Amino acid sequence: MYLTSEKKAEIFAEYGKSAQDTGSAEGQIALFTYRINHLSGHLKNNHKDFNTERSLVKLVGKRKRLLDYLKNKDIERYRAIIAKLGLRK
Repeated sequence: MYLTSEKKAEIFAEYGKSAQDTGSAEGQIALFTYRINHLSGHLKNNHKDFNTERSLVKLVGKRKRLLDYLKNKDIERYRAIIAKLGLRK
């Protein structure tokens, strides 16, 4: 499997407050970004996989809602996670 529990803990430790803090918006956004990148690579090779395409669209929507929430709640945390992940130009 591409996403092991060790990889999840590593993502949450790097972007969240700690490896056990799986509820932070920054950690969830980073996890969604990792999964989106993986699914995008899969779809480049398997362009007729419509179930994966639907999952990708749903993940992008979830990440967008979390980013909107973070932007309204705390603009500095939003700017920090955007810069760290390189999502915007």
